[in-house]
Amino acid sequence: MGLNILVAHGGGPTPVINSSLQGVAEAARESGKVDKIYAARFGAEGILKGDLIDLTDVPAATIARLSHTPASAIGSCRRKLTDADYPTVIETLKKFKIDCFFYNGGNDSMDTCNKVNELAKKEGLDLRVIGIPKTIDNDLDITDHCPGFGSAARFSAIGASELALEASGLPIHVVVMEVMGRNAGWLTAASALADRITNCEVLTYLPEQLVDTDQMMADIEREYAKGKGLLVTISEGCCGLDGKPLADSGIVDGFGHVIPGGTAQHISDMIIQQLNIKSRAEKPGLMGRNDMSRISNPDREEAYAVGKFALESAIRGESGYMVAIDAHRGETYSFDLFLAPLERVANVEKKFPLEWIVEGNKIDDKFFEYANPLMGGNFPQYAILR
Repeated sequence: MGLNILVAHGGGPTPVINSSLQGVAEAARESGKVDKIYAARFGAEGILKGDLIDLTDVPAATIARLSHTPASAIGSCRRKLTDADYPTVIETLKKFKIDCFFYNGGNDSMDTCNKVNELAKKEGLDLRVIGIPKTIDNDLDITDHCPGFGSAARFSAIGASELALEASGLPIHVVVMEVMGRNAGWLTAASALADRITNCEVLTYLPEQLVDTDQMMADIEREYAKGKGLLVTISEGCCGLDGKPLADSGIVDGFGHVIPGGTAQHISDMIIQQLNIKSRAEKPGLMGRNDMSRISNPDREEAYAVGKFALESAIRGESGYMVAIDAHRGETYSFDLFLAPLERVANVEKKFPLEWIVEGNKIDDKFFEYANPLMGGNFPQYAILR
């Protein structure tokens, strides 16, 4: 009799989360050692309800389309499991005779994965648990980077560059772009590519440093006065000198995180009111993690590979680990995969290196040496005639 496996998604999707699902499913079929392939409908919610999708006999052509499908094909959620929930999780695993459990997610999901692994051992279950990394925020520890980041960063970089050209082509207002990423500035840093491939002035603000709004206004006034157009890119999670978010939605998600929102509009309003300069706020928002037209091919390939590696690791008998990426940058880019203990990555948030932030609003070239291979390179080359 073959193994029964269960895969679930947790937290916000990425442009390539379904590629990891495809990697698990196709590797399971190719292994010849898997009997049933289950997916939890809407992540932890589906596990608690015993609501699983049977992917075992889904046509291969449908599975192959996963790598070209945005959002989560099986559904995700932001449900943070409590101690009272875990017995129900175990019962579902027993009911469907699950031998291998894969949770595809970020910091909180790796914590859930770790707790399921520990509880299974306590209950005497022969369950193999492997975490599959996923987050556009790029804030998982130990792994060089996270699947999903490269594509979302590419969207941020090209989107910011196009907004910069808009700002420089009609330099009558300051354009403020808000970028996702919560407490980590990796995605916002990618937007600084606009500073390198356009003729627009660009200021970039990351949540790793508190923002002095008085200094920010002075910098904006100075850069705008150059008459070349000005793009300000800012992370949704930026805080002022008092440590409080520049804009606070007042809402907390299922993981207990404060949901940021309106940062660009807040800064744009300040520019209008304090500097008497026209300003527009732009917030691509969910498009940044849902756009397939700007996907990074290396990111998609890595997402598939970590799913495949997770399945292969579980079949070998491994449990209690997250798949991690060891990147090799040089004339050509390559990567290896390894297993990191779940307890070392659960709830640990990797921040953007402070040494890569220059004068509070510029990004060092070292970041782009790190990020360009992940974003897929081959960025647009614009005609600059002014």
